[in-house]
Amino acid sequence: MVIDLRDLADVSVDQASKTVWVGGGATVGATLKMLAPHGLVVGFGDSGDVGVGGIVTGGGVGYLSRLHGVTVDSVLAAEVVLADGRVVIASPQNEPDLFWAIRGGGGNFGVLTRIQFQAQELPAFSGGLLVLPGTAEAITAFTAAAQAAPDALSAIAMVMPAPPAPFIPEAMRDQLIIFALMAYAGPDETAGAALAPFRALGPILDTVKPGPFLDLYEGAGGEPPGLPETRTFFVDRISKDDARTIAGFLTESDSTMRMVQIRVLGGAVNRVPADATAYAHRDAQIMVFLANFYSDQADRPQRIKWVEDLMSALRQDNEGVYVNFLGDEGAARTRAAYPGRTWDRLRKIKRQYDPHNVLRRNQNIPPAE
Repeated sequence: MVIDLRDLADVSVDQASKTVWVGGGATVGATLKMLAPHGLVVGFGDSGDVGVGGIVTGGGVGYLSRLHGVTVDSVLAAEVVLADGRVVIASPQNEPDLFWAIRGGGGNFGVLTRIQFQAQELPAFSGGLLVLPGTAEAITAFTAAAQAAPDALSAIAMVMPAPPAPFIPEAMRDQLIIFALMAYAGPDETAGAALAPFRALGPILDTVKPGPFLDLYEGAGGEPPGLPETRTFFVDRISKDDARTIAGFLTESDSTMRMVQIRVLGGAVNRVPADATAYAHRDAQIMVFLANFYSDQADRPQRIKWVEDLMSALRQDNEGVYVNFLGDEGAARTRAAYPGRTWDRLRKIKRQYDPHNVLRRNQNIPPAE
């Protein structure tokens, strides 16, 4: 059974308190459009088509995470329909264990029908696209620059073969590029200095300029080139050897579409205690996401091997995984999404709110025995 929340899409802004109640079926793009006239934002993910409720239940990593934390760090309360049909408000004062669990614990504890966020002012913003040659040296330098950047700057770098797009020079077609989405949530007069280390890498294309935050969400999405095999994990750094490994795997694959996405975390994400929310990856420095697409089922084993082998080659000490990017990879990987005591606490809360595991068609957290 699928519960469709698309009609629960109301967005109600309180200008005085800078808070907003959002229906669980509202999309990120629709919510940000309602906030824009008030000069407010909430740090969601990087796609306007994604539902707000789903982002919250997984954590929420996006363009403003280094400045304001992951999405769940802005959640003040939520209306939750429990597995037994009861409707409760979860907040720090009311149902505090449930409130803790829904902020990153996946869809295991109830259906979020309304969520209240603390919004933030965003008086100035610069954003856009940088495209750079995808050499190992550029991959390493770009990642290091993103780690050293001020918290107001976030970058999502996708290393991939250059598509046949009009803005890509003919000579670069099918060569590796870094397709980087840049976001600077600061004054125009300081944007140049923040972006200078990236521009020093010699971009092929640079569309980064002052403009509305919403512009980053325009034109996102589109039809994928087949079905993806994906893996996600955390690392502390991207060394030159790591960058060479990335470039080698991307070059050797024969799929029509493959990519390695690198998201530098840090900043406000890491200043929150690990036990503050069910999203507990507060010491993670870089999130890596691998994708390799196929249209013929006969090619699937090869794509699985590619993502598994590349993940094994790049993995460092952090065994964690971001649940919102996790595929159907088995119970051990779901367990890795909730490190340390987080897993045990979630199982106890699951026993309290869904003892029969009604909500189990997910990255499942079974109730404690």
